[in-house]
Amino acid sequence: MTEATKTPLRIGKVTLTVHDLARVSDYYQQVLGLHRLSAEGDHVTLGAGNTVLLQLDRDASARDRSPHDAGLFHTAFLLPDRADLGRWAKRAVEQKLRILGASDHGVSEAIYLADPEGNGIEIYADRPRSEWKWQDGRVDMPTHELDVGDLIATAADTSWKTAPDGTSIGHVHLQVGNIPKAEEFYGGVLGLDITCRYPGGSFYSSGGYHHHLATNIWKSRDAAPRKEPTTGLADVEIVADDPALVERAVERAHNALLVADHRGSDLRIHDPWGTHITLATRDLSPRVSP
Repeated sequence: MTEATKTPLRIGKVTLTVHDLARVSDYYQQVLGLHRLSAEGDHVTLGAGNTVLLQLDRDASARDRSPHDAGLFHTAFLLPDRADLGRWAKRAVEQKLRILGASDHGVSEAIYLADPEGNGIEIYADRPRSEWKWQDGRVDMPTHELDVGDLIATAADTSWKTAPDGTSIGHVHLQVGNIPKAEEFYGGVLGLDITCRYPGGSFYSSGGYHHHLATNIWKSRDAAPRKEPTTGLADVEIVADDPALVERAVERAHNALLVADHRGSDLRIHDPWGTHITLATRDLSPRVSP
């Protein structure tokens, strides 16, 4: 397990709505090394090992999402260790992949790209928790240039084959229209801790991780609620170890007069901009047989 998945709440899977299912599915398999775990009609699930991380749903009628809409900023795939990221970076250089950025955030090292339909992606590895710098409940997450050469050196003579077992979605970064409202929802209703604030952005976590979710207004200030169907983010699943965490979120949602669909042990709710969130209780992220 990674630091992101040892916590009371953690990211399970992300669901995206796409136009070209085959092209987008192939991208995540070829570039990120995810496995196709199931395919039925207009739906494909992808993951690492047998763990589902990404669901792709085709909807030909969905309008193209604007980069200024609320919704997905990026899905962040967390690799088990730095050498895994070094192997991936080595392969990215060899294959001349289109990279949008690379940063050292102190708590992690990250490389950024986007899938063929513009959905943002981060692939990253955490630094040891002992190296994270905290003060008064806030974690320091600077943005410095990534030393790509030093990172690739960790791969030595090994090569990237596929996303290793233990790969997870470490966090999801969202575009919203208003930061105070986002903090009321993700902190106040879902019960996540605010761990960092940037100008125009806030970061949220469970159990002392640096962040499982983030929200920003960098391209989406004052964004209106989303009009569906649209391409892009369809759902973020947050997995809870304890059903009581879901029950408390249900109570807070009702107190905030929010519409929430509470089915069994799961809570389906949407944030103020129409981004769907599923809070689910299970021991592990959804799994399928190979």
